[in-house]
Amino acid sequence: MSERIRLRVTVRGMVQDVGFRVAVLREARSEGVAGWVRNRDDGSVEAVLEGSEPAVARVLAYCHVGPPGARVDAVQADPEPPRGVEGFEIR
Repeated sequence: MSERIRLRVTVRGMVQDVGFRVAVLREARSEGVAGWVRNRDDGSVEAVLEGSEPAVARVLAYCHVGPPGARVDAVQADPEPPRGVEGFEIR
């Protein structure tokens, strides 16, 4: 099994009111990635992704595209120490 990693991701662009959080939730759950996703007051979307490196990388790649109707201008991903969280939720 691959080493567990954790990323804090901020996605900027037209990413609110386009189903971005629900789409990331579906992607994360389908890849077995734990964490959460939420809208921020500045119009960005923030997510924490934790799981195997390949699975987290796939969800991160999805964050660069997003669902139809979204426009992603920038994605920032900062590593954090894994915390062993389980499940994925919208906050």
